[in-house]
Amino acid sequence: MTSTVDVLAYIPSPPQGVWYVGPVALRAYALFIIVGIVVAIVWGDRRWVARGGEKGTVLDIAIWAVPFGLIGGRLYHVMTDWPTYFGEGGDPVDALKVWQGGLGIWGAVALGGVGAWIGCRRRGIPLPALGDAVAPAILLAQAIGRLGNYFNQELYGRETDVPWGLEIFERRNDVGQVSPQLIDGVSTGEVAFVVHPTFLYEALWNVLIVILLVWVDRRFRIGHGRLFALYVAGYCAGRFWIELMRSDHASLIAGVRVNSFTSALVFVAAVVYFFAATKGREDPADLRPVDGEPVADGTAPAEPDETAPAKGEKKVEGRDEDGKASASESVSDDKAASTASAGGDAGTKTIDSKKDDAND
Repeated sequence: MTSTVDVLAYIPSPPQGVWYVGPVALRAYALFIIVGIVVAIVWGDRRWVARGGEKGTVLDIAIWAVPFGLIGGRLYHVMTDWPTYFGEGGDPVDALKVWQGGLGIWGAVALGGVGAWIGCRRRGIPLPALGDAVAPAILLAQAIGRLGNYFNQELYGRETDVPWGLEIFERRNDVGQVSPQLIDGVSTGEVAFVVHPTFLYEALWNVLIVILLVWVDRRFRIGHGRLFALYVAGYCAGRFWIELMRSDHASLIAGVRVNSFTSALVFVAAVVYFFAATKGREDPADLRPVDGEPVADGTAPAEPDETAPAKGEKKVEGRDEDGKASASESVSDDKAASTASAGGDAGTKTIDSKKDDAND
């Protein structure tokens, strides 16, 4: 009789994570990162428009946020795993090889937030409101990006015999060398070990939090950055216990993986912000930049008063059919106005005198 274990066979890893089209390397990890970014921009922009913002705003902000986020994610990874690159046997050049994996989400969110802040100031829109709109989209992008870890055979957990365990294969490069990190090359078909697919656990957890965020946003209509804080707290809660299951190399603090400490600290900060921030949601009018071209400080220049006459010019309310100025003509020039006021009586007498002469 077939057992449950036989039916739920181990999950095989992909035979490779890199394909070559001539000299060009197509890497699954980079592909899923790009797909995740596109999904986040498209869905995030739709959510922003639904909240009252202008279409295309998220793409404009992403031009700043994405490069900052990629740099921040890589910096965090290198700093928390520096012995791999700068320790004994490490190669500092490898710190630049982003395509081999290694983007710390906290660094990506932190520095990506700086880029988003710059973009928001240039557009003249509130950063917290934008964060609420894109929060579920960002987390869905993270779930998509985790599929790249699957093709790279990385971020897996401890060895296990559970039916859904992940088979990690040996991979050899073009010259027949076994990849020490089992990332590059093509599978030999030989199973090195079976592990917990922690990247899959995290991807599924992210999708669950995405659903929760969408429901909370619709049910309670929260704003002012509180939905973004809920995203951060929800992600950190899952990452904390998933991180404890991983067995790959990582820097430790008191015997605990550094990412677990980061998860706990960021979780507390996010919860504090959630309860301390302003309740309710922003007025849709506040999500649109002021009319006019945005300036460097994020505000728009005040529009000129088209009804106000320029200095030295007359504002004519109306003219008769012969083109003569009507009695409602006003003089805006300060000098002309003061002269008319001061010499009004004298002018009247002069006109009357001329009339008398004419009558004579």
